[in-house]
Amino acid sequence: MRKTHALIQVVLALMEDPDGRHWGYELSKQSGVRSGVLYPMLRRMLDDGWLEDGWEEPSEATGKRPPRRYYKLNAEGQAAAVAILSEARQDARFRALVGRPAL
Repeated sequence: MRKTHALIQVVLALMEDPDGRHWGYELSKQSGVRSGVLYPMLRRMLDDGWLEDGWEEPSEATGKRPPRRYYKLNAEGQAAAVAILSEARQDARFRALVGRPAL
């Protein structure tokens, strides 16, 4: 997957809770990546085998809203995320997002 600022931002958001379920709207707000960029990226991550997805149980849905779709990093996705963030720390284009490399 091509490394972009949006990808780094989404990976950072996913890695804040690497074992948790993430909702698209919350990922968009947390990462600052608009939905028109986020959802195709999540689809590529699913296709590449980095994520698992599913639907919220109807009993978990509050009010009259429909169940939400969630995304969860699997082991392959967590390893890919660690590698992407490690590479981003070495790339001057992404230092503002991920900080300086460890010395």
